[in-house]
Amino acid sequence: MSAVSSTARRTGIWCVFFSAVLYSIGGLCMKFIPWNGMSINGGRNLIAIAVIGIYLLLTKHPLRFNRSIALGAVCVSGTNILFCIANKMTTAANAIVLQFTAPVFVLLLSMILWKKKPQKLDIATCAVVLAGVVCFFVDKLDTGHMVGNALALISGLTYAGVFLLNEMPNADPICSVFWGDVLSVVTGLPFLLQETQFTQSAMISLVILGVFQVGLAYILICIGLKTTPPVTASLISGIEPVLNPILVALFYHETVGTMALIGAVIVIGGVIVYNVLQAKTE
Repeated sequence: MSAVSSTARRTGIWCVFFSAVLYSIGGLCMKFIPWNGMSINGGRNLIAIAVIGIYLLLTKHPLRFNRSIALGAVCVSGTNILFCIANKMTTAANAIVLQFTAPVFVLLLSMILWKKKPQKLDIATCAVVLAGVVCFFVDKLDTGHMVGNALALISGLTYAGVFLLNEMPNADPICSVFWGDVLSVVTGLPFLLQETQFTQSAMISLVILGVFQVGLAYILICIGLKTTPPVTASLISGIEPVLNPILVALFYHETVGTMALIGAVIVIGGVIVYNVLQAKTE
């Protein structure tokens, strides 16, 4: 690859990385909002629409709509909605572990839809990262709540669709995000209108979620996907399910067990080794 392409790739990887970091603040901020998941999702996306809209205006990016963009919007909104519902119907640990089957779905969809044969390094890293995520939550996993578990698993499929936004014909990831946010607001607004507790901490947390955890995070992932392969992006995002509970633990003084620490090391180490080995092949 040329020097410019290498620089662009590194920039893309960092954009994906920081988007995952922003996604991970969700668990912490939601601690301060005494609403149900659908209300929170509708409220944060209402704010995110303004952030994405400003970005489109500043970059003079036209707001487009077609079949591929609509499919991408369903993936974006579906990921947010299914995860919120799953969190209410199963354990948080189950929901986040099952959602992070996304890299597996990325590999499968790439093979089925685009006939892309996965590299051995991709498959190996996928297995390592998934093992690390499971280790992180091994003490909290529960075999009950099968409907919630099923919804969380489906959210893993829609999450894979987010990483494939740039692969579809006539795709426009940032427009898919905008329309996905609109769909999230439409479905969440009826729940939001029933809420009565609008405390200062809740509103500040909602703004943080809308601006950073949804708006800016999706802008970064869209930029990153321009130069980062879907499999690579999904694996880098493996830091999200690890950082999420760590941030909550730090601010709420919750205990992080030995297995959790081992899982965190496996995920972060696996992602670092993967990118180092990838760079050597360029």
